[in-house]
Amino acid sequence: MNALIINCSPVRTGATAEIARIAGEELSGRYNVKSICIDDYSFGFCRGCRACHDTAECVMDDAAVIQGILKEFDEADVIVSVSPSYWADVPGQFKAFIDRCTPWCNTHEPHASIRAGKRGYAIALRTGPNMPECERIIRSIEHFYGHLEIECSGHLGLTSIEYKENVGPRKQEIIDFCKTI
Repeated sequence: MNALIINCSPVRTGATAEIARIAGEELSGRYNVKSICIDDYSFGFCRGCRACHDTAECVMDDAAVIQGILKEFDEADVIVSVSPSYWADVPGQFKAFIDRCTPWCNTHEPHASIRAGKRGYAIALRTGPNMPECERIIRSIEHFYGHLEIECSGHLGLTSIEYKENVGPRKQEIIDFCKTI
């Protein structure tokens, strides 16, 4: 079984990356784990041309980059998206990726697809103490999963985490969540 951990933050070394690292470490005893950071990929914004609604293929020159990331999705049995809050939602880089996945969106025919039977999990973090912002991020990720027909199987919201150093005291909470995956 394969697990894909996605650091949805453009920061490769911050709190989100640390949570993704802990999750990957915890899951590695039960899964072949691959971790990626959304910022490792360079692609443009969706132009809204809707050509993919008719062809299930993106016509932009960098479509192969998105196809490469979706290949990672296809090979995984479990997908864990770890996202910080950027103005109460997922970071722009991850949102741009979601927008570029329109050819795989199940709301139009034809659409490309990834292998069925995947389970998706979301971990959201934010600097402030209120959980509703984490819940909004989780809803965004789960909405995305739904359009790819990935079963939403669990989520974790973590508040009051601004820096990598804030993750340590919450490590057991992250490990306990990962045990449910």
